[in-house]
Amino acid sequence: MKTIARLRYLNIAPRKVRLVADLIRGKSAKEARRMLSFVVKRSAKPILQLLNSAVANAEHNFQLSKDNLYIAKIFVDGGPMLKRWMPRAMGRASAIQKKTSHLTVILGERIAAKAVKKAIKAKAVQTKQVPETALEKTAAEKIKSAPRAEKKEAIAKERAGGFAKRMFRRKSV
Repeated sequence: MKTIARLRYLNIAPRKVRLVADLIRGKSAKEARRMLSFVVKRSAKPILQLLNSAVANAEHNFQLSKDNLYIAKIFVDGGPMLKRWMPRAMGRASAIQKKTSHLTVILGERIAAKAVKKAIKAKAVQTKQVPETALEKTAAEKIKSAPRAEKKEAIAKERAGGFAKRMFRRKSV
């Protein structure tokens, strides 16, 4: 089972974030956490938070053991650049690009285990209430069809104005 976590619009250049991402690629989640806590780079803290989030996703959503997880993929994409200007000599200005990054961490399992699906939701879907008599069924169908009829009437009233109302509107639609 693969678990994905994303961090978007991180205000650090992708080139700098990739230095830290390359250190932990392929490592176990436990080992990567240990490494990131000692790396002296500004991008280490956000990557550690993202890794913790991915592990929490795996535990909560798929009931996976955090000891069995490893970093299958981690990649850094460039986000939008903020363009700023720096004053230079003789009244000129030069452009500054403040780069942002999008990070994606995909965790996999070292030893493939059967994912435990949430049985509660499955049971809730199976045990839907079914109307017992034909009268209840027809009443339920009338209730469902009523909003559609109202929508059709509203559309018909709107179109009743004709060509002039559609052509010469106060505001464009």
